[in-house]
Amino acid sequence: MASTPNAQALPMFYKDLVPLNSNEHAKWKVKGLDNASFMQSQHAIPITTDEFINAARNYPIVFSVGNNSVPLILMGLNEGVNTFMNDEGQFSEPAYVPAYVRRYPFMLAKLRPEAEELSLCFDPTTDAIGDYKEGDALFDNDQPSETTKNILNFCEQFEQAGQRTGQFVQELDKMGLLMDGEVSIQQTGVEKPFVYRGFKMVNEEKLRDLRGDELRKINQNGILPLIYAHLFSLQMMREVFAKQVAAGKMPQVTEAPSVQV
Repeated sequence: MASTPNAQALPMFYKDLVPLNSNEHAKWKVKGLDNASFMQSQHAIPITTDEFINAARNYPIVFSVGNNSVPLILMGLNEGVNTFMNDEGQFSEPAYVPAYVRRYPFMLAKLRPEAEELSLCFDPTTDAIGDYKEGDALFDNDQPSETTKNILNFCEQFEQAGQRTGQFVQELDKMGLLMDGEVSIQQTGVEKPFVYRGFKMVNEEKLRDLRGDELRKINQNGILPLIYAHLFSLQMMREVFAKQVAAGKMPQVTEAPSVQV
């Protein structure tokens, strides 16, 4: 999930990326954001397999369409609709916050497309970091502070989780377990059900038909529990639908828009 600063297509949330360095940012500090307005209009957010169990308690987990599919949580069923956020850019109720969100405004990125190493970068358009009087210092003299080391460690763990997630999706593809998804939601008093498409999900029929050795393999390597977390989470699709209807934002589009990560 790494990127290149100033690339034309930046990852979700990021409006710009610059490398953090002691020359330009020696006196800069990082502080907590008062709200998460940067994700207020985002309906789908990437998650890693490390988060499946926690995320499944609150959100439906689906897979994006196209090549290099990634797991996503749905916070709304249409682009621009986030049923978990209020008008102030805060969570309207307690819910799991994805690591992708907690990482912002930092991320590891390649300074040049041909570079092999990743550098700690940040989005300079955010209010979370700057030349402030209050906050946690990013540098101690010219050396990274403990705060910066912790941020770097979190971003490294996120990249490693991203690699594991990529391997998980590749394994699902290799076994032919991913299929075009469809969820039908029947409203009380409405004749035709609402049908949501435009995502991928695990094919339960193919999962049941796996040979014994294949099933044993995915059970031993930890893939099977992740699959079931995904499948169980799809029940939350109806919860998100109900929240969206209650907010007066009846879903109009029945396909999940693509997501840039």
